[in-house]
Amino acid sequence: MKVVVLAGGLSPEREVSLCSGSLIANALMEKGHRVLLLDVYEGMPVLPADPGALFRRDRAYRYDIREEVPDLAALRARVGIGNALVGPNVPELCRLADRVFLALHGAMGENGQLQAFLDSCGIGYTGSDYTGCLLSMDKDLSKRLLRDAGVPTPDWMDVDAGRDSPEDVLAQIGLPCVVKPCSCGSSVGVSMVDTREQLAAALAGAACWDRRVLVERRIIGRELTIGVLGGRVLPPVEIIPQQGFYDYKNKYQGTTREVCPAELDPEVTAELGRLALLGFAALRLKHYARLDFMLDRQGRLWCLEANSLPGMTPQSLLPQEAAAVGMSYPELCETILYLGY
Repeated sequence: MKVVVLAGGLSPEREVSLCSGSLIANALMEKGHRVLLLDVYEGMPVLPADPGALFRRDRAYRYDIREEVPDLAALRARVGIGNALVGPNVPELCRLADRVFLALHGAMGENGQLQAFLDSCGIGYTGSDYTGCLLSMDKDLSKRLLRDAGVPTPDWMDVDAGRDSPEDVLAQIGLPCVVKPCSCGSSVGVSMVDTREQLAAALAGAACWDRRVLVERRIIGRELTIGVLGGRVLPPVEIIPQQGFYDYKNKYQGTTREVCPAELDPEVTAELGRLALLGFAALRLKHYARLDFMLDRQGRLWCLEANSLPGMTPQSLLPQEAAAVGMSYPELCETILYLGY
């Protein structure tokens, strides 16, 4: 099969995406597919006489994630296409493929814009469609749907950075709380808040990424995540940062201990799987996704959010869960590729 792996993009998570995309491309080549790894934002300004020759079986891709969130202003200046979502010749190259494997994270890769664009071009792709991506990426909207479906989620407030004050947040949510941009992933812009002074700084920091900010009651306990693949749940992972919380650095610099399968009572594991499938259906996700939970000190599970395009880096969680049921990384990538056919 000829496959374009789309990665990168104009997103704070572009480096995570490029790392995921490199690994996915290599894995699919290992399975015998002809693959082109393509940055959806940079595109390919000039095509060769035979664009089909860009699809290879023998190219080893690699991309290492740096500690810092990427400088998107510098990227815009270098590429020169402003805030365009799709770079030159991306649709043309995707039409040459039998399937597009989406390795995007955040922004238009997970908010449904890219999926809607590909639908309009008649291009097939992996993962959820624009509806599931939109519903899961908007944290306020997704929590409303989860709550209505009977999936417990912590109390929250959708904060407008230009209207609501820290006092409004304290009155409605209180402390401790978690502050996060409403539509970002990879813990970009997320802060754990214990004091009023921390709250003001956290709101300002999150507003740098999104005018809408979500403030959530902080659940103290064990952090868990569980994947759904092809209609079944995978073994859950417990996430244990060495220090602080599971932020951008701890996610991608190897400073977090991850236990898979998580050491849970069988009843808790079963309930986690039930809630994950309920949440997956409520958010209209398709084929695969990952849902994040907290298990509080009273033994109650709380769903924090869903990831419609979970990371596929060496430190990512879905590949660990697949490995726990005997599925190799190349097998996981090929399974995702074929889901929906």
